[in-house]
Amino acid sequence: MENLHQIKNTVYAGCPLDKAKSALIMVHGRGDSSDKMQNLAEIISEDPDRALIFPKATFSTWYPKGFLEEWSINQPWLDSALTLLDTIVSEITAAGVKKENIYFLGFSQGACLSLEYVTRNATKYAGVMILSGGLIGPRVEPKNYTGDFSGTPIFMGCSDIDHHIPVHRLEDSEKQLTKMGAKVNLKIYPGMDHIISEDEIEIVKEMLK
Repeated sequence: MENLHQIKNTVYAGCPLDKAKSALIMVHGRGDSSDKMQNLAEIISEDPDRALIFPKATFSTWYPKGFLEEWSINQPWLDSALTLLDTIVSEITAAGVKKENIYFLGFSQGACLSLEYVTRNATKYAGVMILSGGLIGPRVEPKNYTGDFSGTPIFMGCSDIDHHIPVHRLEDSEKQLTKMGAKVNLKIYPGMDHIISEDEIEIVKEMLK
């Protein structure tokens, strides 16, 4: 894994951006580092023409409180994290990779952040894979979100007993994404731990083909 670029707190691997045909941004969860995402990338992404980008949160946390808190409680960290993703996307597109060829994958807090970013900046993406996460805030607030996903496939996988993520937030997120033109596959797993399951990995691998 070689960091060839200049964005702080970001690791790059796979195909160099100036030669890549697609890009995959993988966002880790609270308390983790990009290492786990890099290991996961070796399992799910076999395309030699794909750039792999791994943002790293300061002190391993994208924002300090739970994702269901009032938005202001998690500021300015939330805006800073969203800005980092936007900076990464800008770098990818400046290198010649169109947004319709950019994938996002996030787990837990990284899933919430990824979903919040793409929904605030909805357009045609290659695919969005949200593993144990939902839209951020005490409620889903439509005025926070703009754009049209234009058929972007979005997979959301989560346990029905996840103590971080209530099922109603998954369902409310699905409704918002669908209204904005996404093709959402919401899969709720009975009794699953707060993990990335083998079934989710297989779904992700299929989306990345």
